[in-house]
Amino acid sequence: MTTQLINNEGEATLTLCGRLDTAVSSQVSSDIQQLLDTAGTIQHLTVDAGQLSYISSSGLRILLMLAKRFKPFRIIGVNPEVYDVLNMTGFTKMMTVERALRQLSVEGCEVIGVGGVGTVFRLNDDTIIKVFREGTTMDEVLKEITMSKEAFVMGMPTAISFDVVKVGEQYGLVYELLQAQTLSACLKQAPERVDELARKYADLFRQLHAIQVPADSSVPDALEHERNQVMHIRRYFPQEKIDILLQILDTVPASNRLLHLDLQAKNAMIQNDELMLIDMGEVGYGHPILDLAHSYSAMVTLVGDYDKIIGIPRELGTELWNRAIDYYFEGLPADEVALRKEQIKALSCVRSFSWLALSDSFPETVINECRTLFDERVTRHREQLLQVCQTLKDWE
Repeated sequence: MTTQLINNEGEATLTLCGRLDTAVSSQVSSDIQQLLDTAGTIQHLTVDAGQLSYISSSGLRILLMLAKRFKPFRIIGVNPEVYDVLNMTGFTKMMTVERALRQLSVEGCEVIGVGGVGTVFRLNDDTIIKVFREGTTMDEVLKEITMSKEAFVMGMPTAISFDVVKVGEQYGLVYELLQAQTLSACLKQAPERVDELARKYADLFRQLHAIQVPADSSVPDALEHERNQVMHIRRYFPQEKIDILLQILDTVPASNRLLHLDLQAKNAMIQNDELMLIDMGEVGYGHPILDLAHSYSAMVTLVGDYDKIIGIPRELGTELWNRAIDYYFEGLPADEVALRKEQIKALSCVRSFSWLALSDSFPETVINECRTLFDERVTRHREQLLQVCQTLKDWE
């Protein structure tokens, strides 16, 4: 039986390896106490039981002692045998206990979607898996599950996964979606359906934007999140350019509508002829123009390999968007629709660069391309963009 303690600025992890039975429990208890005495200040303690094969009643007393001493306290990576013991003895009700996650491989699997927080693969005809980007924590994964459930209750057509897995060192969520395919894959197979699919796409936006997020919801403020992302990219742009983006955001009216914020054609699934969402990593509440501007920046003015990211040629994706936005504003006067389109285009300039906040490891070539595009799309049109955005106060 071996023990190891790593303390990272108060966030400590105690790793237990082997059999924690009566024969070794006294020595293990002494070893743990010595590790704790020399570890410095510990605010939170996590016990990694991934390599713990057995635990006796004396071992349980060690865990109970740790749980009383450190709050919050949790045990992670617990195998089925040890979990059964913890469950039968009531430990799962006294403390946070997380089962060991099964390992899956996505080697050779088709990539069917790329979102802000991960990549979606097809495991087989009936199953897909969303693999979160490196560095995503279990707390962030559980937060997305909670967000999915909350959005589902509010009326967002989203699949909910309760199966958290590991893919290498990254977390994943498994979804059972029978015979589902992405909107872009469906359109690529049958481009003649572009008008039909554009209406479904528009209806999905309208369905979301009709939902009012209650004040006590855990869904975050999308406008505040967008501001934070703009502040995050100061490493790439001088302050005067950051200020332009913030000035544009300052014109966006407050609202409480449910927004997806990454609803491009490869992030929507079609099942039984209905659109469904699985990537809830950027969901927020706010004014619908934020959602539409995000999607415009992906479907029309995307920076990068369009075919790879969206899954269809840019011309087809742009046509899908143009038809969808006409359906979204169906029934409004032509001059008002024209203004709304200009407003969406103007606000999309923020998302065209704020997405760089999604990772700190983008290639220098991508960053330099964005710097060049900033002058072309924003700096040279600053006054016009701000003038258009000032009219947003009239969008009800």
